[in-house]
Amino acid sequence: MAVADVRETMTDECRHATDMLSGVTVVIPALNEEASLPLVLGDLPEVGRVIVVDNGSTDATAEVAVKHHATVVHEAQRGYGAACLCGLRFIAEDIRQGSPPPEVVVFVDADYSDHPDLLPELVRPIETGEADFVLGSRLLGEREPGAMPPQSLYGNRLACFLMRVLFGGRYTDLGPFRAISYSALCDLNMVDQDFGWTVEMQIKATRAGLRTLEIPVPYRCRIGTSKISGTISGTIKAGSKILYLIARYGLTRRP
Repeated sequence: MAVADVRETMTDECRHATDMLSGVTVVIPALNEEASLPLVLGDLPEVGRVIVVDNGSTDATAEVAVKHHATVVHEAQRGYGAACLCGLRFIAEDIRQGSPPPEVVVFVDADYSDHPDLLPELVRPIETGEADFVLGSRLLGEREPGAMPPQSLYGNRLACFLMRVLFGGRYTDLGPFRAISYSALCDLNMVDQDFGWTVEMQIKATRAGLRTLEIPVPYRCRIGTSKISGTISGTIKAGSKILYLIARYGLTRRP
């Protein structure tokens, strides 16, 4: 193949990749992540929009996001789910104002434990029509030593086992790095405002019959201390809420 043909092929591939990601909106819940957020935003490929939800930070998280050209919205009510729901409300309001809806919404943590540069791998199965919901599984991927403490590994495996028994959902992880079709996400009617956000999405995706795919993703030690697994109280609260939600949905009749 001639050099000119190779260059043209590479240009076409880059253009296709850019077009594929132009319909992607990324939502990043953030609470006091001024040290890690620049790395997350720096590693993200160019997408349609990046929304950083400042969940009541007392540091320069919001200012850092603005410097990196992200859209910043504020959610005073603390909670991972509350921040995610705030991001979704912003998207909905933006659509009401005349903006086109995103094709895919990606959620990624602000602590740099995920690998944001792998976003195209999560989005591609949705863009090609292979899946509606793609979950980055840390348990299928390689993890840095200490990235997931024993209680996190055990809790994830227990939750996934229970979801399989009660709902038939075949998951290996409750990983935060995930992509989902915006139309499918709207239909899930998410409501949880704290630790149960991820498991709620997976239960509802299973019940809704979404085409779900897990892909292995690497996972590294986060920057700073985890608000959940980094404290005893956070671990207990998160584990209790996750088990409560699984039990609650397991005891209610499927809609």
